[in-house]
Order: sequence, then C-alpha cells, then structure tokens
Amino acid sequence: MKRPVALSALVVAATLLAPASAEAIIQLDRGIAGARLGNTKAEVRAALGKPNRVRNGTNIFGAFTEFRYAGGIRVFFQSGNRVTGVTTTGLGDRTSRGVGVRSTEDAVEQRVPGVSCQTFSGTRICQRGEGMPGERITAFFLRNGRVTRVTVAFVID
Repeated sequence: MKRPVALSALVVAATLLAPASAEAIIQLDRGIAGARLGNTKAEVRAALGKPNRVRNGTNIFGAFTEFRYAGGIRVFFQSGNRVTGVTTTGLGDRTSRGVGVRSTEDAVEQRVPGVSCQTFSGTRICQRGEGMPGERITAFFLRNGRVTRVTVAFVID
C-alpha cells in the first residue's frame, strides 16, 4: 500500500519540477509563446530557439527585424533589439480562457476582459486597450466571424 502512495508522490514531484509545456499561450498584453514584449533577441532565442527565418527590412517606422517560428508565430523588433510585437496564426496558441485562432467573435467578447470590437477599413478587430502610442494591446483579427490572427504589441503611432 505504501508503494503506490510513494510512486504517486514521485510523479507529482516530477511534474512540478519538469519544465513548462511547449504548448504556446497567449498572455494578454504581455506576449505569446514565451516571446514577451520588451524581450531582447537573445531572450526570444532562449525561449523559442533558433528562428526558422529571420527577415530584416524597413517600413514607415524605420528598420525592423522579424523572427518566424513554426506554428505561425512571428516576433517583431521595430527599430531596435527589443520585442515590439508578437503575432500568431497557429491553432495551438490560446489565452488562459481558451481564446485563439478559429475562436468566434462571441467567444472573444465573452472570455477576453476589456475587449471591444470594431471594423476598420473592412477588417474586423477585437482589441484590448485604446490604441494610444506606447500602450500594450492585444488584438484579435477576424474574418467571417472567426479569429484568424492574434497580435500582442506596443502601439507605435
């Protein structure tokens, strides 16, 4: 009788000491899959590994770098070495309340606190935050009533 109890205790202890699951999670206004706003490139590589692709370019805000990972995760560094945005189109990425790609707009509205939904230039977006420069936001992009992409980012302009 003591052996199953000891074995159960060992399994529980091993589970608590094991590294976090590789399953990605969307942290509202913080990050996705271990890539958090404000992380350095080295910190992102430590959390997610070597990117499948690195893209450098320029846009209206200046130079940028984009790391692309499996599962539809893209990490952006706008004009510097720190994460300014993370986006996912992957099905495995979810908030703690289960919202992610393919969720309905109703699910977003019911399970994401502080979200409001509007249509901008034909694109339906449910967003936390007012979109003021420097603010952290989480945006759920929708098509045909379902989430197609989730972005956590600093508002640049």
